[in-house]
Amino acid sequence: MLISVRWLNRLLSPSNLTADEAEAALTRAGFPIESREELSTPSGPDTRLDVEITSNRGDCMSHLGVAREIAAVTGRGLVMPEVATLPGGAGGSGGAGGARRGGSLTASSASLTLENHAPDDCARFTARVIRGVKVGPSPAWLREALESVGLRSINNIVDVTNFVLFELGNPSHVFDLAKLGGAKLVIRFAHKDEPLTTLDGRSHKLLANELVVADAQRATSLAGVIGGDDSSVTESTRDIVLEVATWKPATIRRPARRLNIRTDASARFERVVDPRTAEFASARATKLILDLAGGTPEDALLDAGPALSPPTVVSMRSARCDALLGVHIDPTEQARILTSLDIDAKVDADRIVAEIPAHRHDLSREVDLIEEIGRIHGLDRIPILETIPAKSRPASARQRAMREVRNTLVGAGFFETVTFSFVSREDASAFVPTGLRTLAVDEARRKGEPALRPSVIPSLLRCRKVNQDAGSESALGVAGERGVRLFEIASVFAETDNNPTGPGQTVEHRNVAMLMDAPDPQSALRALRGVIEALVFELNGVSARVAVEPHAPPFPSLRDDACARLWIERANERQPLGYFALVNDATQKKHDLATPVVVAEIGLEPLIAGYPPAARVDALPAFPPIERDLSIVVAEDTQWTSVERIIDDARLAMLDARGFVGVYRGKQLGAGRKSVTFRLRFRDPARTLRHEEVDPQVAQLVEALKRNLGAELRA
Repeated sequence: MLISVRWLNRLLSPSNLTADEAEAALTRAGFPIESREELSTPSGPDTRLDVEITSNRGDCMSHLGVAREIAAVTGRGLVMPEVATLPGGAGGSGGAGGARRGGSLTASSASLTLENHAPDDCARFTARVIRGVKVGPSPAWLREALESVGLRSINNIVDVTNFVLFELGNPSHVFDLAKLGGAKLVIRFAHKDEPLTTLDGRSHKLLANELVVADAQRATSLAGVIGGDDSSVTESTRDIVLEVATWKPATIRRPARRLNIRTDASARFERVVDPRTAEFASARATKLILDLAGGTPEDALLDAGPALSPPTVVSMRSARCDALLGVHIDPTEQARILTSLDIDAKVDADRIVAEIPAHRHDLSREVDLIEEIGRIHGLDRIPILETIPAKSRPASARQRAMREVRNTLVGAGFFETVTFSFVSREDASAFVPTGLRTLAVDEARRKGEPALRPSVIPSLLRCRKVNQDAGSESALGVAGERGVRLFEIASVFAETDNNPTGPGQTVEHRNVAMLMDAPDPQSALRALRGVIEALVFELNGVSARVAVEPHAPPFPSLRDDACARLWIERANERQPLGYFALVNDATQKKHDLATPVVVAEIGLEPLIAGYPPAARVDALPAFPPIERDLSIVVAEDTQWTSVERIIDDARLAMLDARGFVGVYRGKQLGAGRKSVTFRLRFRDPARTLRHEEVDPQVAQLVEALKRNLGAELRA
């Protein structure tokens, strides 16, 4: 950021800041000087400083922001620029009083209508009509100010917008009202291949996800990046529209990078310009235009933006500030330092309550305020200890839960993988869930794999292929006897598909994904289900239950006839957990895998929500159990969960445990029938059971199975 010392002195009192003082103050505040250049102007000498600004401090991309930092460090006063006193503030039907109709906001006057069809991407759009201006050369002071930051003078109207940009950090734009078709400005996404000739003389074809400011017929500027040539101000212009707006950073960054257009405006919008600063910037620009070009402003400032959000209030513990900085600072001094940065701070007992100003969007937490106090107090005044005191703390419940997940899977023969979050568009589209779409970065940045993975499974499939090509199966020891087993805990990404003309809402989850070789698909599915149940029991206790429901695949890479949805049941709570399935033949062939594989993907948050499980300790049984194996013939589509539920609902006396044994299919059972074998264990904690006491319980259960499932007891 290029800064003029003479310009800074217009905003400071006393206005006698030297270049050396400015350099020292900014370096102390955390803004080192990259270069320094002495300037010679008709009005006298000046110094241009190139100040290094971090990406989170967009407020310091202006002379006012830098002057505020210098004032806080040196104790000078901050002089706010003069603004026009106008008869009307924000007017029309937009802004805080506006009503959203069909996702749009409108504001209108006799001369101009604003329509905002993208209020989520344009948080504030203000416009003021000024009639009867005289376009001409700028006065010497304005030309010198712009030249001090490396700009050339164009005319008095355009120069004012550039001056306000470097003074306040608010980009603005001026349209020739007579050149606007329909006397209308519309904020909308461009039509596919819509043409636009920008102020630099280049012609572009826009994409449908790029935001423009248009009139009733055509796009007139690329929103937040650069204006259009068709509506530019020239010497013949008499009536103008002054626009001051704010935009969503990602919406500005996308077209600026694609078209390779880097402007002073886009650089600031990409670092966030708060909507609450737009009205002051508009009043400042209006005053300068009236002073330099004359004209008559219309009463109302048209505003087609959503309602402004209230200021953020952050509470900071004074003792916590001392603990983090390692030095005692009196609470009154803490509040004074924050106030010197235009942060409204008050001492409230043992804490500081601060109202964050519009220009400081980077302050949202207690530690942010502590950092501000530390750097203005002076990092050189904080003592450096010869030894660092450290306190050992036990692992958090979440850390222990993550460790338990890994231990359980490794104990089941799985190997953990760590793979990259990007995949090819083809892999991403094959694993994106219904209702979502792929989230990708610019193709130029990642040519082969631009898509953020919507599932971890394609990464595991690729890892399985690498192991196959390397012949690693023989080196897997005991796990190798059962085939390769891989797992990964990682984030997945997608976006909602409810906005066809622009980006949707980003969706991000952290999942546990598993992959197992499946030479015998049925056995592999049962084994993977057992692993999932073991995970749930380890993390949530034996009272938790995994419900399995056959379901259509969440994406097209899985087999339709071998996919199930998983639910976790705890007490009276039932949450979706994920899915497990066989990968279909087409996907197996695409990844060139010699062995079929079964996969599962479950949400990490619902899995560990019940951790740590409540422990229960029982004495070892003193008397032996009686076990009964039952084989029932049922319809092929009968699920084990249905059998489990009937056993539990029967509430058999002295039933200690029940468990699945196996399934048998054969010609003697008939088509569409199968035999399910399960084991019942009965026990009396006070004495030895007799078989004749168990027989009635078994008979009761057999009747319940016949009645509810049409089951037959197999001899």
